[in-house]
Amino acid sequence: MRPFRLLPALLCLLAAPLPPAAAAEGVDIGKPSMLRILVPAEQLEQAAAGEYRQMMRDAATKGVLARDDHPQLQRLRRIAARVVPHAARFNPRAAKWRWEINLIGAKQINAFCMPGGKIAFYSGLVDGLKLTDDEIGVVMGHEVAHALREHARERLAKTGLTQLGAIILGELAGGGRYTDVARLGGDLLTLKFSRDDETEADIVGLELAARAGFDPRAGISLWQKMGAASRGEPFAWLSTHPAGPNRIKAIEQQLPQVMPLYERAAGGR
Repeated sequence: MRPFRLLPALLCLLAAPLPPAAAAEGVDIGKPSMLRILVPAEQLEQAAAGEYRQMMRDAATKGVLARDDHPQLQRLRRIAARVVPHAARFNPRAAKWRWEINLIGAKQINAFCMPGGKIAFYSGLVDGLKLTDDEIGVVMGHEVAHALREHARERLAKTGLTQLGAIILGELAGGGRYTDVARLGGDLLTLKFSRDDETEADIVGLELAARAGFDPRAGISLWQKMGAASRGEPFAWLSTHPAGPNRIKAIEQQLPQVMPLYERAAGGR
């Protein structure tokens, strides 16, 4: 297919209606990026699942993958069991995802959620910062939000369009979609989200945590802990999750929208 023949397909994709964001109650984040439509969701989720399985195998080989009976892993899974049921509000596909959560024993202060609901926490984050359940709920909400808003899918689309230009566009097929996610993405965990992506994940994550009955105000204490920990040697999570007073202020601005959700959820527990 020649590049110029893609124009009608691209125009159709950009004009296609998008699924609605969350309902009126709660935070206001608008619609997800239209560019993400260029990358097939199913293929990206399959690639993420494969990468996740390999990571877990490597961790198991090194003896750092927590067993199912590990107290902290059980704790994480209990928290996830409260957060995940609210995910489909922001992405209907999440209702069919095969969610997983694991704990890796390492000093890294890090956590992630890959496309398709593959979650991992590092013990350096949970134990090193002595996170409360509420703080873990906020972290988990934030990471899950990246997957729900399909930030990796959007980032891959932008990377392909920017770096490969007409060459990759000339190889598009199937209605103007990328057919080889691996060529565009490589290691999904190396993708750098934009500041807007991070802000969006903060906002959506607060609502997810609140609906699950975790105090969204824990986002403030979480980032205070992050800031204190980063005064020494910078760590991986802060390389993609910039902290600081502005971030805390942005969280505070969202509290009026999410506190009623938390109070209702907490009152019903």
